[in-house]
Amino acid sequence: MSKFYITTAIDYSNGDPHLGHALEKVGADAIARYRRLCGDQVRFLMGMDEHSQSVIQAAARVDVTPRAWVDRMAGTFADYWRRLECSNDDWIRTTEPRHVKGVVALLERIQQQRPDDLYVADYEGLYCTGCEEFKQPAQIADGHCIEHPTLELIRTKERNHFFRLSAYGTRLLELIRSGMFRVEPEIRRNEVVRLLEDGLQDVSISRQRLSWGIPFPGDAEQTVYVWFDALINYLSATGFPDAGYERLWPADLHVIGKGITRFHCIIWPAMLLAAGVELPRQVWAHGYVQWEGTKMSKTAGTAVSLGAAIERHGADALRYFLLREVGFEGDGNFSWDRFDARYTAELADTFGNLMSRTLPMVQNFRGGTVPDDPHGFNTSLERVAQETLSAYGRAMDAYDLQQGAALVIELASHANRYVQETKPWKLAKAKDDVELDSVLANLVRTVARLAVLSAPFIPAKAQEIWSALGADRTLASVRLADLVPLAVAGWNVSKPPRLFPKPPDA
Repeated sequence: MSKFYITTAIDYSNGDPHLGHALEKVGADAIARYRRLCGDQVRFLMGMDEHSQSVIQAAARVDVTPRAWVDRMAGTFADYWRRLECSNDDWIRTTEPRHVKGVVALLERIQQQRPDDLYVADYEGLYCTGCEEFKQPAQIADGHCIEHPTLELIRTKERNHFFRLSAYGTRLLELIRSGMFRVEPEIRRNEVVRLLEDGLQDVSISRQRLSWGIPFPGDAEQTVYVWFDALINYLSATGFPDAGYERLWPADLHVIGKGITRFHCIIWPAMLLAAGVELPRQVWAHGYVQWEGTKMSKTAGTAVSLGAAIERHGADALRYFLLREVGFEGDGNFSWDRFDARYTAELADTFGNLMSRTLPMVQNFRGGTVPDDPHGFNTSLERVAQETLSAYGRAMDAYDLQQGAALVIELASHANRYVQETKPWKLAKAKDDVELDSVLANLVRTVARLAVLSAPFIPAKAQEIWSALGADRTLASVRLADLVPLAVAGWNVSKPPRLFPKPPDA
């Protein structure tokens, strides 16, 4: 059993989550669920980024303390991720003592091992409160931050602690080009490589003492810069610096949005190199969810609330749509029309329809007990299913979640065509028991496989299907390798739930 430690970016506590957050979380959750399906010992981390100027400002607007504000936001975010069936094993907040301990420990390691990499100097630049970052000229368009065009950049001059990031460009290029530190997909890797080739500047890693943040070790007048603080959550969640943190570290996969690759693919690995800590194995940077071509964000406001999107067709349907329509690599659009169309055509009419017709036939023609196949599963449907299993594994191993979801629906489509071609109701009427047993066995075997393959995308519905199958084991205990020789004979099926009901006006 292999260890697989996967993380998402921790979310700013300055406003409610939106569909962009949801894409990242359900995508990472689908990967975590798939790795469990492969038999890996998965540790899945999510959490909240709670030290920033934006938190102070948000709390002040509603006249509460920063602590009261972040507690409220942590509850809001955690509730949304539970509604979306996220299966994270850990939830970290940067205000927790274990995180503060990790931040201080990493800084102290850098101070001990590479003392020349930390120094004090004056800094002046344009600061974006949305990004919590000083912006470089390439990150500014028309006088505004590219990521937060509705915010005014603030000219700021401070005396801060700096990290000598400029010393690590060559080494990071070597690590990325050799594949020892993987940045994916390729388009994001190329962007990071170009940044490194252009040369790195040292970065400020503290702010003059704010009322909300982690005091800089050895300097009570400074607070650790929020991004330097936040990145360390992935490490502090392992128990760092205490003995045994290596059981989880290094992270196998950081899942992030494409707008924060500079932090995760340049600054974060440089910090770890300076401290003598092993680098994460891979960073995957997904694209944005857009509404009419515009990125959804808390700062600019959104046309679609996450709550309304969940309520439209349910949490599983939203999970499926985000990963099937938007995907996990480039940018993709969200629209109600497309959501409704995929829900109806793929989830209701294809996937749900297969379940609602297959299991009742087993009940009607075989008293609910699944027969064995007298022909040994020598059918066209079985051949398609075996091909799908192989293709699904390849897609999910490559984090091509869009293709993984598509393969599930394609197999369901093949099974629906198989029903039409074999016409089991005619076989029953003709009392052709041998052929009827073969058809029913093949259909139930396919439905069982679909329940397992769909679980990373629609986990609650997959569990409902599995429960209706009357299987001889739990869904959580099934592994991908079990699906090739899957035996379903003797299972006692029950009436299937109505998985994806159509709205009245559909």
